[in-house]
Amino acid sequence: MRRRRIFAATAVAAAGALLISACSSSSGSSSSSGNNNTTPGAVAFNAGISAVVNPSTHKGGTLIFDNSSTPDSFDPGNTYYAWVLNFDRLFVMPMFTFKSCPGACGEQLVPVLATDMGTVSNNGLTWTFHIQSGVKFENGTVVTAADVKYGIERTYDRTVAANGPTYYQALLTDPKYPGPYKDKSPAGLTAIDTPNATTLVFHLVAPFPDLPDVLAFPSSAPVLPSADTGANYQLHPLSTGPYMFKNYTLNKQLTLVPNPQWNPATDPNAKQLPSQIIVNLNVSQPDIDNRLIHGDIQVDSAGTGLAAAGRAQVLASPTLKANADDPVNGFARFIYLNTKVAPMNNLHCREAVEYAANKVTMQTAWGGPLAGGQIGSTIMPPNIMGYKSFDYYNALSQSTGDLTDAKKQLQLCGQPNGFTTSLAYRSDRPTETAAVTALQASLAAAGIKVTLKGFPAGSYYTDFAGAPAYVHSHDLGMAAGGWGADWPDGFGFLDSLVAGNTISSTGNSNIAEENNPVINNLFDQSSKVTGAARTAIWSQIDEQAMKDAVILPMVYQKVVLYRPSNLTNVYVQAFYGMYNYAVMGVSS
Repeated sequence: MRRRRIFAATAVAAAGALLISACSSSSGSSSSSGNNNTTPGAVAFNAGISAVVNPSTHKGGTLIFDNSSTPDSFDPGNTYYAWVLNFDRLFVMPMFTFKSCPGACGEQLVPVLATDMGTVSNNGLTWTFHIQSGVKFENGTVVTAADVKYGIERTYDRTVAANGPTYYQALLTDPKYPGPYKDKSPAGLTAIDTPNATTLVFHLVAPFPDLPDVLAFPSSAPVLPSADTGANYQLHPLSTGPYMFKNYTLNKQLTLVPNPQWNPATDPNAKQLPSQIIVNLNVSQPDIDNRLIHGDIQVDSAGTGLAAAGRAQVLASPTLKANADDPVNGFARFIYLNTKVAPMNNLHCREAVEYAANKVTMQTAWGGPLAGGQIGSTIMPPNIMGYKSFDYYNALSQSTGDLTDAKKQLQLCGQPNGFTTSLAYRSDRPTETAAVTALQASLAAAGIKVTLKGFPAGSYYTDFAGAPAYVHSHDLGMAAGGWGADWPDGFGFLDSLVAGNTISSTGNSNIAEENNPVINNLFDQSSKVTGAARTAIWSQIDEQAMKDAVILPMVYQKVVLYRPSNLTNVYVQAFYGMYNYAVMGVSS
């Protein structure tokens, strides 16, 4: 899962849904209290969606996470995977985060390092924030506003921070700032002033009401310049959160231990319960599911749910099912259709793919209606503010594929007998592998021959699907992807996917390379209006992008999560759509 104000009330009530990768409404509650308004839930299927299951204040024990692949990076300024954004809160304090409580409560954006939600000037171009005094790094150094600024400055150097979002570069003045490794001037990034040790002043090129949402990414966490090791910072980021790195063997195992400098009074949305946290990487998914079901580990950190065999075992047993949750996670699974790689650079060839795809077999690959989710016909899922239902390519009315219209489009694109292209996917993700294999088979029926090219998840966006030069030189006309909103409205969901100014040389999330002036102008308009007028823009962007056929929707995802009986304080964090990693404990 990669990249992420308020969900529609009905969607929240029905699903307690999340959205990923990073923020909720900047108009949300400014309270920073933890989960003190929650009611313990009995052990039962879906209990963790709306209540805390197995609450406990027990300290001690080892909490174990497994993952079938690797993180994009544990550097807080260089990550965009949803599970890492969730996990990072164990060792860093960003400016804002999502309140630690289940259900709709967990969609609230609240201050962490910041003291309040900030103050904006009348013209919308200047934001002022204050940070808590007395927060310390793990080495005892007191955090200052300059450390927050430095952490943000690092993200401008894409040779060091290739994965993270690019909002600062797009929103703030001084967009050509090269980063602190190249710029050694005392002023640094001129778009942010630090008039004293606890104040930051941000200067924007245009009004942007969602700046606190951007500051909920861990890239707003402070970084001590003297401890910055550049690309190697991921091996030991200096902690401000409840845990700190003990050791990390890259791509194999991470061990965290309590940070003695952490003060729970400054960070009430996190806890320091286990005496040790271990993350095992590159573990096979069947092994993860088996270890999870038997209580040998507590969490599958990817948050994408049990695979087919484990899911079937859990759902077939009333005892095991009582320890499972099936949330709608606000995440969409889809295929990017590239606008620069021939013959996919022809609109009609892309439309042929849209019509020919069998959405039922892809849904089945993801786990069917229960674990896979609802078949998608739009880019935005239904629980994003601004969603509008439409079906341009008969995804819902002819969900097994419309070969008649597909062949009409092949004629129009000058490929009446079909064409050949390649599709990138993450080969260490079994469900994604199954989904692209299903798509390959359905497109073959229309004469579209697809060569599948698998890559590791950990470098998928930096080196392969998210690197346009690699995409072009290897003729990757399609690429599998998934998205959760950076924050749950249309801007938070769509901007990184289809705005022309988000295309980057590495860590690219606009893999279709959509750069339509109509869409770009709609994004510009969105910063000048509020309320219903702003919300209406999101569906216009969604419709235009679908008319351009730059994304083939697969499913609006649901996942079956499993919580072993020895996992404490467990519940679905509404924004992230997975369990809340910042507050968990273990009973043994």
